[in-house]
Amino acid sequence: MILFKILKPTFLIFFLMITLAPAADRVNLGRWSDAELARIITAGHRLESPGEQIVALSSHFLATPYVANSLVGGPRTAERLVINLAGFDCFTFLDTVEALRRASGPADFPVQLRQVRYRVGKVAYKNRRHFFSDWVAGADTEIVDVTATVGQGRSRVVTKQLNLKDDGGRWLPGISVRRREIVYIPTSGIDGNVLSALRAGDYVGIYSDKAGLDVSHTGLLVKEGERFLLRHASSRDGVRRVVDVDLPAYLQGKPGLVVYRAR
Repeated sequence: MILFKILKPTFLIFFLMITLAPAADRVNLGRWSDAELARIITAGHRLESPGEQIVALSSHFLATPYVANSLVGGPRTAERLVINLAGFDCFTFLDTVEALRRASGPADFPVQLRQVRYRVGKVAYKNRRHFFSDWVAGADTEIVDVTATVGQGRSRVVTKQLNLKDDGGRWLPGISVRRREIVYIPTSGIDGNVLSALRAGDYVGIYSDKAGLDVSHTGLLVKEGERFLLRHASSRDGVRRVVDVDLPAYLQGKPGLVVYRAR
């Protein structure tokens, strides 16, 4: 009993250290070694514009499998930084590419991924940039909304209550509703002039007309001669990997396009 009383405070301190410490990162580099990551990051830095860097870096992940729900964290689950180069969903594909673009090397890549995926770089579920428009909200962003510029007078602005469903429920539990203006270009207004205003490496989202959502899907723009391609992690049956598809054809039947650009 005396020994227990002596050890009890020490045990309590140890228990608090364990429970309050941040969860360990979850890392799966797939087929990539640090040396290979260093090589593609260095090669990307040799390119002149952010857009060129984005296209070049993302090309290394073509055919990578689609993997949904890879991030770890929730209202009652400790958030962990997940680095998974063996599989992407449409959003983790983009934040991985953007983090690689900013990274000075493999050791800096996790640091940059925290900055891209989380507000102020703090790994926490409530800090995660759950919505595409979170990329251009706040001061700590290197991404700008160029939808109105690209749209050349054809864009529309809608006010959304992000995360709020029509029935009053939430798309994401534990995340507050955020009032935000979303700019998008209706598909009917996307012609040759609008397409020509797009730049290779632009990050794009497929506008969603559902209550509480800004986009339904994301990808990035690739130009091949006169063709405009959407490079994205596709969840479509029979595809389920990172692929390039014709952007105008992909947009048919969809409400519109949101366009963001790295500074």
